[in-house]
Amino acid sequence: MVALQLQSVGAYHGRKLFVENVTTPVMKSGEIVAVIGPNAAGKSTLFKRITGLLKGPGNVVVEGSKAKNAIGYMPQDSSANAVLTVYESILLARKQGQSWAVGDSDLRFIDEIMTALDITALAFRDLGALSGGQRQLVSIAQALVREPEIMLMDEPTSALDLHRQVEVLDFMRRQARAKGMLVLIAIHDLNQALRFADKVLLIANGRMRACGTPSDVVTTEMLREIYRVEARVEKCSLDHDHVIVDGTAH
Repeated sequence: MVALQLQSVGAYHGRKLFVENVTTPVMKSGEIVAVIGPNAAGKSTLFKRITGLLKGPGNVVVEGSKAKNAIGYMPQDSSANAVLTVYESILLARKQGQSWAVGDSDLRFIDEIMTALDITALAFRDLGALSGGQRQLVSIAQALVREPEIMLMDEPTSALDLHRQVEVLDFMRRQARAKGMLVLIAIHDLNQALRFADKVLLIANGRMRACGTPSDVVTTEMLREIYRVEARVEKCSLDHDHVIVDGTAH
């Protein structure tokens, strides 16, 4: 069982404190935590602070893990070597930080992830020849084959069509439950957050505004104040909350 808690965490961009004083409840294995907020709210910056790519005050507390690379990170924009094939790039991600000897278990696990993401047909395509959505699926595979205990995914479905978004988020929820993985997903689609997340963390203007269950965080009042829209939050046919936007707030 792995757990993550942020205690008065901030993050610097240069000398400017861009994110400050983020304190969360304990986030645990098997949970999906949706990190939401307007553009430039600080979501990506917070992820970089958690991974250690940015410095800042406060404590990122990871409990229950002895792994050196407990935290995996899928950035919003990945810079992959375009001359590699899809399979080569995923194999390279799998062996990063390990012995370069490739075993049958490595190959089986890679095949399992590629099959689940429906990208086996892309195996021998060059990365540079892929569409944006295809590259995003490959980036998800690269992150998953490292088998992190805590996964940070920055807008992992932004380039995917609606069908693929639902497939990928459902797969991530199943992976979290089956592997005991804690998954934090920065996402703009509030309806997907309401559907798949166990907790929602709201960031605005570099500060945490709320953290709790989806129904506690995503409210009509919050949508008006933070997103400046007039909207209703109602139950859909699947019995989870759904945002219906009526217009912009003035």
